[in-house]
Amino acid sequence: MLTFAGGALSPAALVVPVVPMSVVTPEISRRTPLIQVLKHRNYRLFFWGQLLSQMGLWMHIVAQSWLVYRLTGSPLMLGVTGFLAQAPILFFAVFGGAIADRMARRKLLIITQAAYMLQATILTVLAFTGAVEMWHLIVLALSYGLITAIDTPTRQAFTLELVGRADLQSAIALNAIMFNGARVIGPAIAGVVIGITGEAWCFAINAVSYSAVLLSLILMRLEPAAAKGQRSGALSDLIEGFQYVARHREIRTALIVLAVASFAGGPYLTLMLAFANDVLKATSEGYGLLMATVGAGALLGAVAMNRLSATALRYAPATAAVGLGVFMTAFSFSRDLGLAAALVLPTSFFLMLQGSSTNITLQSAVDDRMRGRVMAYYTMAFMGMIPFGGLAAGALATVIGTPLTLAIGGTVCALSGAVSLILKRRAG
Repeated sequence: MLTFAGGALSPAALVVPVVPMSVVTPEISRRTPLIQVLKHRNYRLFFWGQLLSQMGLWMHIVAQSWLVYRLTGSPLMLGVTGFLAQAPILFFAVFGGAIADRMARRKLLIITQAAYMLQATILTVLAFTGAVEMWHLIVLALSYGLITAIDTPTRQAFTLELVGRADLQSAIALNAIMFNGARVIGPAIAGVVIGITGEAWCFAINAVSYSAVLLSLILMRLEPAAAKGQRSGALSDLIEGFQYVARHREIRTALIVLAVASFAGGPYLTLMLAFANDVLKATSEGYGLLMATVGAGALLGAVAMNRLSATALRYAPATAAVGLGVFMTAFSFSRDLGLAAALVLPTSFFLMLQGSSTNITLQSAVDDRMRGRVMAYYTMAFMGMIPFGGLAAGALATVIGTPLTLAIGGTVCALSGAVSLILKRRAG
């Protein structure tokens, strides 16, 4: 879709040991060569299944945004659809994280991936029959967001079960590389397919691609889950997760910086089609090129993130926010497709670098039993804030135009990153 994945608790039980974010366990801080992460059979299955599925998903994303704009011609509707596809993440990911800490994660992922397949199949049928209307896209976007609120924190937390603590950092990096590699290939193919056959075949390919990740999950051999003992109530789980995040100053800071940048910087993706069509006068192939370039920049960001030292990692989120803002602002002034592609590359590089470095920082320090809930807050900050920014940007773009809207967002990102760097340096 349009996005570019339960007794009472005693007070004593709410006191969670504070783990300074600067303390990274030796097992995780050792960077394994990326290719060696594939030695894990379960991770290898999941990697290839996800790669095929993500390629199909990005074809779907490009085709759906093109369909929305073809039906409405409105930047606002692009923002509305993107908002509905991601807004549930902000409100419900915390519940998804709590579920991921209570339920077998493979079983939960099978359920969510099957639900995604059903979504894509429904849109495929509607597109091929010519019955698709805007309200169909709105309903499917909203239900997609609800599924994603459960699926994304679960997938983030599931990585540890696939590779163990020693290879966790490299696995997270390889996940990001895989995801963004699909962003390079999928949109490029989608641009050609849309130009030749229309959007429906992109939706069909995505529906079929989910079978790859479902098969990978079924074929995995996982160790029996350790007994979790007496569990508290669902509400108490949510309270415990919130207090855990609130007690870690570095976690709070990292999440706030990420949330601001996602709100102000993320909308450049939502408005990309309007910018390509109205400002650059690009065809579907040109739009596919821009989206593929977004994926290439993000891919480079994921690779660079795995090379960061512990010291560089500490400053990476704020530095990346500054870079995101500077290049996003420059992109807003471009009027040539080649120049726009050249500027969107570093824009997406810094957006991914910020998100991935924050992911590594959080996963390296979090208590395993809290992993799902902490990654839910990460999901809320990274993905959950983008739709609100996209909706605001879509509305603003109808008044002042897409270029000026992007320039304002870039300025906000740069300023927030600069303030964060100043405060971090003063704090030592």
